[in-house]
Amino acid sequence: MPRASTTPFFWYYFSKFWFWITGWKLVSRVPPGIPKSIMIAAPHTSNWDLIYARGSFFLMNAPIRFTVKKEWVDNPVVGWLIRSLGALAVDRSRNNSLVEGMVQLFQEREELVIMITPEGTRQYQPRWRKGFYHAALGANVPILLGFLDYKNKESGVGGPIYPTGDYETDLEQIQAFYRTKTGKFPEKGVR
Repeated sequence: MPRASTTPFFWYYFSKFWFWITGWKLVSRVPPGIPKSIMIAAPHTSNWDLIYARGSFFLMNAPIRFTVKKEWVDNPVVGWLIRSLGALAVDRSRNNSLVEGMVQLFQEREELVIMITPEGTRQYQPRWRKGFYHAALGANVPILLGFLDYKNKESGVGGPIYPTGDYETDLEQIQAFYRTKTGKFPEKGVR
């Protein structure tokens, strides 16, 4: 039985129009039968990534949430818009465990996909943050590979990768996938 629509009518058609006018295409979707997962998004090199990624999720009719700095959600000008797009606020000033918090979110829900940018910044980052991996391992959920390929104007989802507990080996498999994708600013992408 297909999932009931989670995408508001306006956002679905706006996304279709946006992809059409910019020449982008959605080439793959969240695989069926995976109700919970961590989706990483890389390479994250531009603020435009959010617009194309969110448009992709609306076209997929996928209820994907994403993490952003708490300041964005609390912003009186754009906070309402960021929250309506599926933002989950992350408070980096508090000494709390984001990993434990995400594991708890997965335990409380029957369906949840949380998108995270493991680079943690739009700049080139040779070492990714490991939280996405430990959250997936702790919640016993797969890792999906969300991507935007600016060279080919394609968006989609790769994977799933089931974490084995061997972070370095699993990370190499993940990064090998992303080396075939070109960010808006290629010099900031996965090497």
